[in-house]
Amino acid sequence: MFLVEFSLFLNLSGWVIRLVMIPVVAMRQKNSATCLAWLAVIFVMPWLGLITYLLLGEQSIGFLRVRRRMKRHKAFDNIHRLHASLPEFDNVRVRQDYEILLQQAEHHGGMPLLGGNKVMLLADIDDVVRRLVQDIDQAKHHVHLLFYIFRDDAMGRIVGDALVRAAGRGVRCRVLADMVGSRGMFSGLGAILQLHGVQVVAGLSANPLRMRLARLDIRNHRKLAVIDGSIAYTGSQNIVEPVFGHRKAGAWHDVMVRIEGPSARQLQAVFLEDWYLETGEALDCMTLYPAATQEGEVALQVVPTGPDKPTEGFQDLLILAINFAQRKVVITSPYFIPNEGLLTAMRLAVSRGVEVDLILPQRSDHPLVDLASYHYCGILMEHGANVYLFHEGMLHAKLLRVDDTMAMIGSANFDIRSFYLNLEVVLFLFDQEFLYTVRQLQSDYRSRSHKVDPATWARRPFHRRLLEAIAKVFSPLL
Repeated sequence: MFLVEFSLFLNLSGWVIRLVMIPVVAMRQKNSATCLAWLAVIFVMPWLGLITYLLLGEQSIGFLRVRRRMKRHKAFDNIHRLHASLPEFDNVRVRQDYEILLQQAEHHGGMPLLGGNKVMLLADIDDVVRRLVQDIDQAKHHVHLLFYIFRDDAMGRIVGDALVRAAGRGVRCRVLADMVGSRGMFSGLGAILQLHGVQVVAGLSANPLRMRLARLDIRNHRKLAVIDGSIAYTGSQNIVEPVFGHRKAGAWHDVMVRIEGPSARQLQAVFLEDWYLETGEALDCMTLYPAATQEGEVALQVVPTGPDKPTEGFQDLLILAINFAQRKVVITSPYFIPNEGLLTAMRLAVSRGVEVDLILPQRSDHPLVDLASYHYCGILMEHGANVYLFHEGMLHAKLLRVDDTMAMIGSANFDIRSFYLNLEVVLFLFDQEFLYTVRQLQSDYRSRSHKVDPATWARRPFHRRLLEAIAKVFSPLL
């Protein structure tokens, strides 16, 4: 009798959940694909779908962080704009159609294109850590690190030791690491760092009650370092050994940009805002922004993105950049789950004669994401795009190159999570010499990949195509 009543309860309650959640999801989800994916989950598994949606469905960083962001906007935004916007360095000329892209990027991220920078493209993980440690060892005033993954392993200890040495010299060291990405670090290496005077803060707490119902899978995916306000790093690399996690994916291959010049101040502003959102501590801006000096000739724009911003513009910036392409578009990304707008922009680029190359890892650390990515690769190949699968490890670099006139480098993947959920930071760069190094790097990636033959791809087994189609349905939730 009990089983019959329980079964009736589940059936009736399931339909109540379906009827209630259909309008809720339809009204609150802006993206139609995401909306349909959530409705499918709730319809098939009402109770599980309801609980999952309550935890992961709303695009919120938490009431407390939103309140802090609004307070910071009123109290500190003018200060940060003063230091991140430098009229003496913003008189930079680029290709005319890129002016629209730059205006949109500034509207979204609040930071203009600045010249006067010296930049270095770093594609060797050990070299990045060696240079970062050297800069930390030479720090005079402060070191700020913000990383999605800061792992308590050999590489993490190397950076940690440098922080301890710096703190011992009286340098103020602050580390902000994502709580989920860096789980396990806080009780080990993090505790040791704090004992030596390094401030360590866990970003985006996974406890929803702590930050008042923040969505649990919104993560701070940024990777950046700022030393004395004059040297900065950003890109795709975390503080972690090259082989970790899903070991079948192989060693990770990343790319970072080392910056000296005015744009280092913009990355400083990104760190200070994130620090304030997590701690409520408004650091003394006047001591953290040294006088900006011209260190080189490179023009670049820092663009922070994420649900903490008032607009959702990252995917629009990608679409604009691809729409401006006249000859060549090369995309490198570990994951590829585009929205309809980006997919359409890439198809239209091919149709007007632009050569579009997509370089992905043959195997990433997320097999389900791979299946969804392959589905979209098939669509692009049908329209004439070239797909290359990197076979020497986990290609984790995130790069977009357009016509050898513009490059985008940063922490953001070409997927739904980076478009709508994660906090990211990217750079738009305009410099012929730098773009040449980007082209050489992408050519190296291509040489270590195999080009997918569209005819062979079309003959892949039915079960494979079925799995890809299923993964595609749920790709907005991956």
